[in-house]
Amino acid sequence: MRKLSAAVAAFAALAALTGAHRGDADLFVLAVASALCAYATWRAEHMSSFMKIFAAIFSTETIVFGLVRLLQGEDLWPAALASYAPPESMPVTVAVFSILVYVISNIPVVREMTRIADLYFDSHSRGEARVWPLQAFTARERSIAIAMIVLLVLINQVQVGISVRISFFNRDWFNAIQDKNSGEFWRQLLYVFTPWAFLYVTSAVVEYVVKSMLTIRWRRWLTEHYVQRWLGSHTHYGMTLAGGDADNPDQRIAEDVNRFIDGGEEGYGIYSYSILLISTLSSLVSFSFVLWDLSGNYALPGTDIRIPGFLFWVALIYASLGTIVTHLIGRSLTRLFFEQQKREADFRFSLARLREYSEQIALLSGEDAEQGSLLQRFRGIVFNYLAIVRKRKELMAFTASYGQLSPIIPYVITAPFYFAGRIQLGVMTQTASAFGRVEGALTFFITYYASLANFKSVLDRLSSFDQAIDSAQATADRTQIISHARGPEIALRNLTLSLPDGRRIVHVDALSLEPGRSVLLTGPSGSGKSTLFRAIAGIWPHADGDVVLPESGRVMLAPQRPYIPMGPLAQAVVYPASIEDYSRSEIEDALRAAHLAPFAERLDEDNNWGQRLSGGEQQRVAIARALLAKPDWLFLDEATSALDEKLEGDIYRMLSERLPQTTVVSIGHRSTLLDYHDRHIEMAQRADNLFTPRDKVLA
Repeated sequence: MRKLSAAVAAFAALAALTGAHRGDADLFVLAVASALCAYATWRAEHMSSFMKIFAAIFSTETIVFGLVRLLQGEDLWPAALASYAPPESMPVTVAVFSILVYVISNIPVVREMTRIADLYFDSHSRGEARVWPLQAFTARERSIAIAMIVLLVLINQVQVGISVRISFFNRDWFNAIQDKNSGEFWRQLLYVFTPWAFLYVTSAVVEYVVKSMLTIRWRRWLTEHYVQRWLGSHTHYGMTLAGGDADNPDQRIAEDVNRFIDGGEEGYGIYSYSILLISTLSSLVSFSFVLWDLSGNYALPGTDIRIPGFLFWVALIYASLGTIVTHLIGRSLTRLFFEQQKREADFRFSLARLREYSEQIALLSGEDAEQGSLLQRFRGIVFNYLAIVRKRKELMAFTASYGQLSPIIPYVITAPFYFAGRIQLGVMTQTASAFGRVEGALTFFITYYASLANFKSVLDRLSSFDQAIDSAQATADRTQIISHARGPEIALRNLTLSLPDGRRIVHVDALSLEPGRSVLLTGPSGSGKSTLFRAIAGIWPHADGDVVLPESGRVMLAPQRPYIPMGPLAQAVVYPASIEDYSRSEIEDALRAAHLAPFAERLDEDNNWGQRLSGGEQQRVAIARALLAKPDWLFLDEATSALDEKLEGDIYRMLSERLPQTTVVSIGHRSTLLDYHDRHIEMAQRADNLFTPRDKVLA
């Protein structure tokens, strides 16, 4: 950006010298605008990467269009290309855009938007792309995305230029109609309108294809980014423990990412608003010049007083008043949209949870209770939705009234001049068209206020999701209690475990678990047994002290209710490994050893096994996983509680035979478990109400 800034500054100096040489005041205006553009480009070094793309485009165009303007000023532009020369106001226009990009980038809400966008545009990952009819190629993903953005901006500018050109076609065409000049009528239609209209349609198709490719690439990358952040380093578990505002992470990743980029059903995301705002600004500046020039034809109503840019000032004042009133009416919409998304997600989660626990609900005949709970949640959705309807009704009543008046105003102002014969019909229609485009650009926030409020709620949800991830990761980073040593044992030293609300529950002065010596951990409910296991596994974030694990030891924890993913049974058995990591005979043998022989023939069956298997069968699937994984340490957190005592005993004897190198550490309440362990540790309550593990002598 610094080199580009220097180039723009050099052009500003050249424009000033040329202006002085020719005595051209317009070139002095261009020089000033270019100098300000150079300063904004220099400052853009510290700007968002996403916004830098637009700043670089407009700063480069300032030089390109500015040089064309200087050639025109020196009469060096080829006469054959006179009809293809850009408007003389173009270099000033793009210089103003570059300055506006810098100003807009410092608005807090825009900084938050671009912070999320920069995750993609600062990435170093590589991607594959193909430009028809060339061969596919690989490049940095950010480079591909930047190229797409540049192309889309250029297409957008071409479309605005075509719109300006067609406005002059409308003027000449209607003048031909008024003069009953059939030759000019058909010439304008066939040789002016037709080629420009065809070019516009072609550009719109190309724009759609490129935009669609950018959107899906961006969404894929950002989805992968959030999934990795959410699942990495057990962050999802820490967020669940912490609670807070980051509800329904599934919705934030699946829906909010899509809405942030593409807008979802609303159709407006960060890309859409960026391009739409550029288009709006392009229209505003381009048609403002047209409207300013046309304003010289009109005086203040009832007088001969002429104000420079009279119609432009009318549009500006009218739009400003409308924007202020719109904001006052609709400012609560962002909060309502945020709440609506939360309630919708909570309702969907409740339905999914009901499906997951359908058997338990049926056994308890809890359908009436679930129906009442679901309908209560849905009533919350309806209540909030009606609040949105009421607010949007008020907003629509104003914006619709505003929109009905807007097209009439320029005709009311120009009609007396037309009826007096001072202007032609074509000038009148061009004035109305230019006024409408300028007024429409100025009322951007009125037109898109509701969708902007919806987008702001999506932005808030993604931002709070990011903050929740950062908070969970920070908590985990502060509680790094796991270390590794060459010794064979697991050692706990000065370890304190707390609940997420800060209450301490467990303290361990010193505890060693020796390899080859199985351990049974018992104690009352709520004494922190499972929490102690989770600390040893390295996933409990609310801990202080040291847990020293063997350098080469592999630890596996089987909870009371294991996770059974949907899909083929074989994948559920080997989880989290891949089916390819084991032979079919190994998986079948593990199932038979875990007393699940009937399922050995159903390994390829795709089903929701978490609902199809009983509690005891699910626990035996976890045992089969352990047989395949062959860990050095196997922690069983009431992992056989759903089995009868005989089967439980068979499982422990089988583990001892098949995993002779694995040390088993169990949590359990049955006294029969003592027969299968070499050591008994009990969670005893101290005087300060903390629980601590103490050895008990086995009888």
